Amino acid sequence: MTGGPHLPSAAEVDAARSHIAGIALRTPLWRVDAGTPDVNLWLKLENLQPLGSFKIRAAVNAIKTADPVTLRAGVLSPSAGNFGLGLAWAARDLGIPVTIVAPDSAAPAKTARLEELGARVIRVPFVDWWQVLQTRRFAGADGAFFHPVADSAVVAGNATIGAEIVEDLVHFDAVIVPFGGGGLISGIGSVMRRAKPGVQIIAAEADTAHPAAAALSAGRPTPVSYTKSFVDGIGSSEVLDEMWPLVRDTVDRAIGVSLAEIAAAIHFLAAKHKIIAEGAGAASVAAALSGRAGKGDIVCVVSGGNIDMPKLASILRGEVPA
Repeated sequence: MTGGPHLPSAAEVDAARSHIAGIALRTPLWRVDAGTPDVNLWLKLENLQPLGSFKIRAAVNAIKTADPVTLRAGVLSPSAGNFGLGLAWAARDLGIPVTIVAPDSAAPAKTARLEELGARVIRVPFVDWWQVLQTRRFAGADGAFFHPVADSAVVAGNATIGAEIVEDLVHFDAVIVPFGGGGLISGIGSVMRRAKPGVQIIAAEADTAHPAAAALSAGRPTPVSYTKSFVDGIGSSEVLDEMWPLVRDTVDRAIGVSLAEIAAAIHFLAAKHKIIAEGAGAASVAAALSGRAGKGDIVCVVSGGNIDMPKLASILRGEVPA
């Protein structure tokens, strides 16, 4: 739980698959009509996981690889919701108290569910929350610290998604992954570098924050502006220094999509395909539908489906939530 993370080996990915078996689902890879003959669109539906997000893979693997002695004082983690939900789910069965420090931009649906699972939720301004991510400490709360991104067990848990994609689809040209802190894309990317080195690994970002694009362009983590929006599961002010080597080695490029494009992708998934995605989860689909990811067989990771119902209703009316 401390120190810089590394890209998982094949053996670590296999171990993670064993740890999450029976808890996290092996989610389907569905082909859907993208509306253009040049693109075959495949969706890795992590929104169908228990609690509605891929984060259950990372959280369960992190809990199961931790020293049980360190867990006695409880669990502490900064999370916008989905990773915290996974931790609360895994810790509840062990009788371990969980404290989640959430940014003030976190979706109410996620924080309400955290409290239902017995977690203590402390909401703080986004800037303060980002400090917790960087310093790995929060005054006033005890427990073993679990980082939602920069942790080797977290990255290995995320990598299990890549292993499933490789097994389920023989040929594909690109994988588009929503970019939050880099843990999801670097985990998936590590598998692709071994098994499918010719596949493009593309980060999808909202125009309200594009740290991956900035870092890839500059060759180092670079601060960017962050604007709070209905897309609460991705976006930050900078790629964490400890995550940069992993991102650098696994990500080919980044695509920024507007809030309107993300809302349109949510509408496309819900109205046409009966798939509910949150803003972050639909960002990958928005990038593919924009045409900027290229042609061919494109896999989009739909990372989660925890969207507030009023926001979804607004989008289905053709609006872009404030």
